[in-house]
Amino acid sequence: MVAFADLPLSFLFGLSALTVPVTSSGFLDAGNVLQSTVCEQIATEVSSSSVVYYTGSSQYTKDNYHWSASSSQASECSFEPATAEDVGIALRILGQTQTPFGIKSGGHAANAGFSSTPGVQIAMYSFSDVVYDSATQTATVGTGLLWDDVYVALEKYSVTVVGAKVTGIGIGGIALGGGYSYLTNQHGLGFDNVVAYELVLPNGTVTDITSSTDPDLFFALRGGFNNFGIVTRVTVKTYPQSQVWGGRISYSLDQWEGASSAIANFWANATDPKASIYNTYNYISGVAEISTILFYDAPTCPEGMFDEFLSVPHIEKDISTRSYVSLVQSLPLNVTSGLRSVFHWVAMEEITVPVLNMIANETLSWGAALTDSSARIISYDVDVYLSTLYDHVDSPTAYPPSRSRGYSFIEVYYGWADSNYDDTMFDAVDASAQHMIQALTDDGQDIANVAVYPNNAPPDMTLERMYGDNLPRLRAIKKAVDPDNVMGLTGGWKF
Repeated sequence: MVAFADLPLSFLFGLSALTVPVTSSGFLDAGNVLQSTVCEQIATEVSSSSVVYYTGSSQYTKDNYHWSASSSQASECSFEPATAEDVGIALRILGQTQTPFGIKSGGHAANAGFSSTPGVQIAMYSFSDVVYDSATQTATVGTGLLWDDVYVALEKYSVTVVGAKVTGIGIGGIALGGGYSYLTNQHGLGFDNVVAYELVLPNGTVTDITSSTDPDLFFALRGGFNNFGIVTRVTVKTYPQSQVWGGRISYSLDQWEGASSAIANFWANATDPKASIYNTYNYISGVAEISTILFYDAPTCPEGMFDEFLSVPHIEKDISTRSYVSLVQSLPLNVTSGLRSVFHWVAMEEITVPVLNMIANETLSWGAALTDSSARIISYDVDVYLSTLYDHVDSPTAYPPSRSRGYSFIEVYYGWADSNYDDTMFDAVDASAQHMIQALTDDGQDIANVAVYPNNAPPDMTLERMYGDNLPRLRAIKKAVDPDNVMGLTGGWKF
């Protein structure tokens, strides 16, 4: 997404004042009757280890907080379950009373209502265990954690997992949505490495889902998010992890030509799956810069691999041999919290200098055009992957609908302050994505129908554009697992 090299501290601290304040709110059932008693019913029926919080409590505020202001709502109450059985009790009550609810893992969803609600906010914080099994080379992790927490917990075993590539991301969105990582060229997407889910079904039953116990649900959960119940824990493969080489290097606008050339040459020549780069073209309150994360999965990188990046004059460099989690945290994305947000996603078959010039022009033109619409951050990020990135899985997944080849991607992020400009931003990000798709198509790239990554899709994206030919199967599984559509009471992409 974005980096903040060479920006004044006053700007960074100023972002914190943009967070939406939490106020109390009721919610209505089908009969338009205020249902605050639902919160009391949950509190009465669950075990003493699970807690319901109300407005005015600091824990209520934490439970409702989301990284993006446009995704935050004030719930009637928040519920922190401590056991899967208590999640089941709450689901049964919510289904019986037809009460809207939200499910929050890390709270990094940008689209309004995807993990928030005016009803009962379920916050998964109590599911915070990390259990490493050296015999099976797996780790079982709770969905209340951030991936940062898991990386740190596993360091003492000299292993890691394939999770988020940036800081502050929850387990749920990656384990159920995808997960493009610095390790993806070696091991696939985050959910390609899941071997089991602890799932609370919509009827309240707790079950373990694997490729052998329930192939349909195992397929559907890997990309299908919260359509099939609430996941409380996931078991994932671990891999040996030494220190890594890399970090962030940033370039001012007058050096974009050299930086773009380095990115294009890396894409054209790099075949080592241990190497990765993540590039952000940014327009931040009138300041244009590129930040690139260089990564090599070893304490030192092969001679010459990143020399072109290092030789371009730069305004900031934080490159060293370091822990994996230190590298992930080298791009300070948490300082963007409190803005309203929207993402978009465009695939690329080739990354050339003309393509990068087109991306640079989008960044600068939309950055300038949207300044008067309270835009604070306009970011076009170039995610570079090998075409074999989808080859690391033994069974099909809900996303992507086709694994015949892998792509690199443009991840678009707009952050702004004023809700009066929501439609302006949504229209702009759609227009920019369509312009880039057309430009790439005109350049001979066959990418117009490549599935959009659901975690980075704008709110008006169609299910067909994300799930393609998998959609009928997903809808059939959803109907079988949730005939009463309990999970339709919560937000997200709905089958």
